[in-house]
Amino acid sequence: MSRLLEPLAVGRVIGEVVDNFTPSVKMNITYNGNKQVCNGHELMPAVIVAKPRVEVGGQDMRDAFTLIMTDPDVPGPSDPYLREHLHWIVTDIPGTTDTSFGREIASYETPKPVIGIHRYVFILYKQKARQAVKPPATRDQFNTRSFAEENGLGSPVAALYFNAQRETAARRR
Repeated sequence: MSRLLEPLAVGRVIGEVVDNFTPSVKMNITYNGNKQVCNGHELMPAVIVAKPRVEVGGQDMRDAFTLIMTDPDVPGPSDPYLREHLHWIVTDIPGTTDTSFGREIASYETPKPVIGIHRYVFILYKQKARQAVKPPATRDQFNTRSFAEENGLGSPVAALYFNAQRETAARRR
């Protein structure tokens, strides 16, 4: 297993959200301009209120990518019977740019973990054609694999995830 996939396997992103894949595109995610998303690191709820800046590598501006953000731990990580909950989808992102150049088909929904530590997963797919990805019917009980298959997205080209939990008064100090 490649060093890029290892944290995704340890964090059970591979297996529970996506199948094993070969990363081929660089993806950089930052909240509030300076809080970098790193696999398995925790971000405080106050930091993740507004949508992040997601920069997509790729070789060519003519490439198009779809970004999905999902929470596989709903309602809580010990019994995620409602998995997954969709938080964001941006399609038609040109290669070598960021999500602001894409088409948002599911607006950013601020993560609000209530029970336990949740994983928030960003999965990037390379599209075969522009304007080809259709919005999902619902955010609840979303399935990343099924959505990718229904929209002909194939395997992911990049993925990152972070953890977050409810911020108690003691943790805010």
